[in-house]
Amino acid sequence: MGVTVTAYIAIMSASGVFNLYLAIFSYLRRHYYKRIGQIFIIYTGTVTIYCFAAAFGLLSTTLEQVKIWTVIQYIGIAFAPLLGLLFILRYFGMEKAFKRTSLLLVVPAVTVAMVATNDFHHLHYRSLEFHPVLGAPYIEQVIGPWYIVHGMFIFACMFIALCLTLFQLRSAALIYRKQIIILALGQCIPILLAFLYLIGLSPAGFDSVPLYLWLTSILYFWAITSSSMFTLVPVAKDVIFQRIADAVIVLDDSKRLIEFNQAAKQLFTDIHKNMYGQDFYAFWKGLTDTDFSYDLSKAPLTVEMTQSLRQKNYVFHLRISNLSISQKNSGVLLIFTDITEMKKLQNQLEYFAYYDELTNIFNRRAFFKYTKDAFREAEKQFTVILFDIDYFKYVNDTYGHHSGDLILSGLSRLIQEITPAHSIFARYGGEEFVLALPGSSVEEGLLLAEMIRRKVEKHLFPTEDGSITITISMGAAGADLPDGECTLEELLNRADKALYAAKESGRNQVQADKDVLT
Repeated sequence: MGVTVTAYIAIMSASGVFNLYLAIFSYLRRHYYKRIGQIFIIYTGTVTIYCFAAAFGLLSTTLEQVKIWTVIQYIGIAFAPLLGLLFILRYFGMEKAFKRTSLLLVVPAVTVAMVATNDFHHLHYRSLEFHPVLGAPYIEQVIGPWYIVHGMFIFACMFIALCLTLFQLRSAALIYRKQIIILALGQCIPILLAFLYLIGLSPAGFDSVPLYLWLTSILYFWAITSSSMFTLVPVAKDVIFQRIADAVIVLDDSKRLIEFNQAAKQLFTDIHKNMYGQDFYAFWKGLTDTDFSYDLSKAPLTVEMTQSLRQKNYVFHLRISNLSISQKNSGVLLIFTDITEMKKLQNQLEYFAYYDELTNIFNRRAFFKYTKDAFREAEKQFTVILFDIDYFKYVNDTYGHHSGDLILSGLSRLIQEITPAHSIFARYGGEEFVLALPGSSVEEGLLLAEMIRRKVEKHLFPTEDGSITITISMGAAGADLPDGECTLEELLNRADKALYAAKESGRNQVQADKDVLT
């Protein structure tokens, strides 16, 4: 055996050792890599078999030994390109394509079977002999039809993997490009070596590709250890990033735009990659014609913000958080969750919870919620007025319930026009209403009640059978605060007694509570 062959064997063995080490290294750290690590371990394992089998093939002294090692070598030659493609598909998150492409594993399995049984059909090699000039272990081969099919298949796998990698390189964020370039180089080297071998520019008599596969293993190892290629899986994360429904904007440590996802593009239609590097505040002003009103330096921050975009008002749940981009640099992450429809629903639910559906004024629950706060904060007088429509049952029986509803709505609108802005007006139940007057004495309340009574008495309320007039009875009660010992419930109870007195005295009048607290 010459020095040259010995050198070839040593280099091929070194390639096998490097790839074996890479496979073992990946296996020991597989809990970091999850699913992407599994396919990579199998891929490097087949490359290891390829390299070692090629080295042992050069140690062969008989043609039978060459054929045995050729079969073993083809486990790597046939499967490695397809496994490399599957690795790229999974790395870039193309799971549907990964599953479909996995069905092609039958092709390398057939290739291995064809090589193993070649002596019976000669479809892969028409002949496989020692080189007539160079002798053992150099081989002279005449290729068969399946060899051409096999060659087209492995070249297609490697070429598609390379194209996918280069395509991702175009759209990937700057901080991820290093590892994508390494992936592209890892695909380029085997393609180039295999091409040189097939056109006869590599050393004659043996497959020279394993001589250089140590280079790809070193590249991958460097990428794994220096750029966290597998632990971060940035490109796969980038796929997820692009599919997030929330709009995401990423800034660097100088608050300049470095990335945004597809949802942000759909929301802020004028955003584009030419804006990379722009100051965020200027960038936001250009997008929305408004100033960004939150301080990014105060992250983490969660706020609810309203923003007008494309003549539509949006409500966002905005989360601003710090982001570690690398060991040296940190950035800012802004996540805009569109809660516009949820806010509308929330407002509707709140409206139904606190407003009377018929009259569109506060209901009993809202009255107590807001009046209790006002009563607790009152510094001087506080007056409440209870009133209801006289003979309302007669109105319903005579004109119908729809007319009764029209009267309740019309009465609510009329009183809203009269009452002061600081008052709290609500439907207390049925045809009964309540009016709270923070800061007003009972005398002021009586004057307002009398004015309301007269306005109602003279007002024409439409019904299905024409316009009618109605009257109301009113009871008022007041308290001096905070010196007087009185609760809101007691005050309402006194107003209710005054209302009862007004009804007993003939209705269509205002009565004051007989008890006066000072």
